[in-house]
Amino acid sequence: MDRCRFNGLLSSYIDGELKGKQRLELEEHIKTCATCQKEVSMLKALSGGLKKWQIPELDKSFDRVVQDEIVRQELEKGEVKMKRKFVPILIPSGILAGVLVFLVVGSLWKVGYFKSTEPVTYQAEKKVVIETKPVQVAKVDSKAVASAVAKAKYEPYYSNQNLTFDKSFPGAVLYERSAIQVESRDAGGYYDVQWAQQGDFNTESYDRIYDNDYKLVANEALSTFSIDVDTASYSNVRRFLNQNQLPPKDAVRIEELVNYFTYDYPDPQGTDPFSVTTEIAAAPWNKDHQLVLIGLQAKKIETKNLPKTNLVFLLDVSGSMQDQNKLPLVKSAFRLLVNQLRPEDKISIVVYAGAAGVVLDSASGSEKDKILQAIDNLQAGGSTAGGQGIQLAYEIAKKNLMKDGNNRVILATDGDFNIGVTDDGALTRMIEEKRDDGIFLSIFGFGMGNYKDSKMEKIADKGNGTLAYIDNMLEAKKVFVSQLAGTLFTVAKDVKIQVEFNPAKVKAYRLIGYENRMLENKDFNDDKKDAGEIGAGHTVTALYEIVPAGSKEEFSGTDPLKYQQVQVAPSNELLTVKLRYKEPNGDTSKLLAKTLQPQGAIVQPSENYNFATSVAEFGMILRDSKYKGSATYDDVLTRARASKGKDDDGYRAEFIKLVELAQILDIKTK
Repeated sequence: MDRCRFNGLLSSYIDGELKGKQRLELEEHIKTCATCQKEVSMLKALSGGLKKWQIPELDKSFDRVVQDEIVRQELEKGEVKMKRKFVPILIPSGILAGVLVFLVVGSLWKVGYFKSTEPVTYQAEKKVVIETKPVQVAKVDSKAVASAVAKAKYEPYYSNQNLTFDKSFPGAVLYERSAIQVESRDAGGYYDVQWAQQGDFNTESYDRIYDNDYKLVANEALSTFSIDVDTASYSNVRRFLNQNQLPPKDAVRIEELVNYFTYDYPDPQGTDPFSVTTEIAAAPWNKDHQLVLIGLQAKKIETKNLPKTNLVFLLDVSGSMQDQNKLPLVKSAFRLLVNQLRPEDKISIVVYAGAAGVVLDSASGSEKDKILQAIDNLQAGGSTAGGQGIQLAYEIAKKNLMKDGNNRVILATDGDFNIGVTDDGALTRMIEEKRDDGIFLSIFGFGMGNYKDSKMEKIADKGNGTLAYIDNMLEAKKVFVSQLAGTLFTVAKDVKIQVEFNPAKVKAYRLIGYENRMLENKDFNDDKKDAGEIGAGHTVTALYEIVPAGSKEEFSGTDPLKYQQVQVAPSNELLTVKLRYKEPNGDTSKLLAKTLQPQGAIVQPSENYNFATSVAEFGMILRDSKYKGSATYDDVLTRARASKGKDDDGYRAEFIKLVELAQILDIKTK
């Protein structure tokens, strides 16, 4: 681990020896220093472990208690015939102490008290840290916990659902990742501290997102980006909201929220794998701006008509996957997928923990019982050699490669790779090398508390696959049953969009979302440049907020050019949308182009436009974007309710409920 100049202060910080300004400065530094965050986590784990082994001071009745216990056990065996009160047992107190410590420690070991697990740290909204271990009983300072809750102004939580409680000592805690249960003589009852999950020391990780800024068309007429059909951000945001807390701003990727939903775009015609739709209307959150919608509809293929498939399930079975919403949910989700398989499909299973191994090698889709049995037998434990697992999965996929079929590795993990190849750069380089073999990689995230969103997003982008987050079985059904064709089969890869704006019609523009998908303009024609994939039946939606050419709005930027002037070619077009894509097994891209005329008379926006913009507006509110303008929850709800349309699966109705919940939570935090 690289040392930081603050490293020498961390031990004093953990022991509570730093005070005042020095402590505040260190805490501000830790927020932005991954090295110090890891060091703090390790020091806390060590401190907690040492505290466990402290032997309590023995009271005067200790010898008698041990004597009584020995007699009781001997009587149960039938080896002591006389009455207990006449049995003289003369054993030195030192030996008796050792025997009792052995019995106590042995009992605790048997029930898993000393089981090795990684400590999980959460921090309350008011900067009060609470640290426990998953599904274990541990002593805590009940006064400190009660104080943390009181300072955060949260009410007592008395619903003792799905939790058990060990009252073997005052202030006991049994922790399950969604709640902490506390018995306190000061405050009494139980407290719901689900809100404390997104703290500075929470090991979940999200890359920093900077909203796309406005670009002056006179300086930058071209905008180029890679498409994105990932949906992980939406279901992850839903997880936070369902736990009654607003998500971290950087967990909100607006394009993934918008693309979680399907839209009623026309099916493609001819040989092209997708259609292109454009629409323009007034921006709901800024009356002086307009919004341009660009929509793609991939061709639809029924599951029974998909090419034969060679799948490798790569399953994380490390210790961090023990929770119910991790490996147990993985098993249930993948059972749904297995039940969709056909006899011509082949399935392999690779697992990794401290090392990687092959559980099943190329079983036929007709051998469902065999595959399901292999999944059911999986148990979680050990460290996380994710890089080794990925490498082995690719080797198995290549060994069973179907030249005319669909070859894919499906990774299920919380993203917590901690041994072997763990560096993001090294992982992505390894995957870039493997994708040239025609093997795609899709990633499905599970769990909370140490969910590594940033790592998984990078890996999925480089693996010619998608990233989804599965927070419950309904989401598993959506991904592995309802939209299985899109999950498994790619109809076009390296799909790029380049929009050219006409400076005579548009003064400035900004792309909403896709911050992690931006490309250089020169990359559009470079077939070696990787871009996004689109699966069968998927829709892709992008939104540009534009400022009309006649606007007097000022934008900061570079000074006007002195020696070069922009010449505007006469045209009534607003913009031109160009797309490049490759066939799934192709190396040469094909080009599509479509122009958009400026809107004359005011036209009623379509249902697609209204719902997509309501989702985008919601995302900007959650991110507290500086470009959200007059966006409000009420505006989002009004437009979403009016454009819910046909909603057989209830996804749009669920979105409306989530907006209502976020509105309540947002009021509560202000």
